[in-house]
Amino acid sequence: MITLPPLVDQHSHGTVDGELGIGSFETHLAAAAGSGAAPAGTTFFDSWTGLAVRRWCPPLLGMEPHCAPVSYLARRRELGAYRAARLLLRGAGIGTFLLESGARDDLSTPEELATAADGAVHEVIRLEPLAEQVADTSGTVDAFIGNTAEALYAAAQHATAFAMGIAFCDELPPDPREVRRAAARWLALTVRPARDRAPDPALAQHLLWSAVATGLPVQLHCADPQSLTGFLRATAGFGTDLVLLPDRPHHRRAAQLAAAFPHVYADAGPRPGETLGEAPFGKLLFSTGARALPELYVTASRLFGQAMARLAQEWVGEGICTRAEAQRIAGLVASGTARRVYRLDAAGSG
Repeated sequence: MITLPPLVDQHSHGTVDGELGIGSFETHLAAAAGSGAAPAGTTFFDSWTGLAVRRWCPPLLGMEPHCAPVSYLARRRELGAYRAARLLLRGAGIGTFLLESGARDDLSTPEELATAADGAVHEVIRLEPLAEQVADTSGTVDAFIGNTAEALYAAAQHATAFAMGIAFCDELPPDPREVRRAAARWLALTVRPARDRAPDPALAQHLLWSAVATGLPVQLHCADPQSLTGFLRATAGFGTDLVLLPDRPHHRRAAQLAAAFPHVYADAGPRPGETLGEAPFGKLLFSTGARALPELYVTASRLFGQAMARLAQEWVGEGICTRAEAQRIAGLVASGTARRVYRLDAAGSG
């Protein structure tokens, strides 16, 4: 009933290289569901994501839908990891990827994903790893603060957006004295593994306010976006767009906040039905949130397409909108809003 344009995936992390056995494949399936290992005698193929993988991915590798997991993985190994990833990514219906980089070294780079997917890939720079890299080469607080400002400026010259995980941010930038004290505490922890060195709240807020000052869009990973309401209000009029990427089940609240503030947008993920009734359609953006498995790009894009088709059929059938209007709305969430917010057409690609 509706035809989607090539999708813009506004949030993903890249794929893993190398062959995957059933155990490692299921580990990545479990991570996608936010779960640990499957209990003994069970499998994560018996999950919504597992069913979606078995429905949509085998045909892209020349197999029948719903084939047994062991048969699917055998076919994957027969083709080779790289060729299988190419077939899956190129069959996902995604034309442009916004890839969050910096958090893990074992996932594909923007250049590698672009080659495999035969699509446009734009880099979203995560602020925490950027700060960790600066800390590793800064011996003093003054050096760290100065080098962080320089690193943000340099990154803004080539990145499409910044991203950060943040639970709360005040309505004013933190006091510089508190930032210095937080930086000193954080620098003292540089001998510990990076994963144990999440920035102090004052330092995290300093990073976020500094990113907002660059004018690039900033993605906010937030479990519950309600706690960011004051910060969203305070940044209105700055000229910087903010995109909320909440944890489930908070997509509806994120959409409500997007409706309340002109510079705020919300991630709709692959399930637009949760958000379309809460915000103007031009405030919502599709994403896969995919990490590690190329299959997750396929399943998210298919679920999104099915959901939009069902909604369009329902709305047109009930006389809520015309078929042409349903097509236009689907296009906004699928790609149009992301192109505008992230200035993808101005970048001359995708």
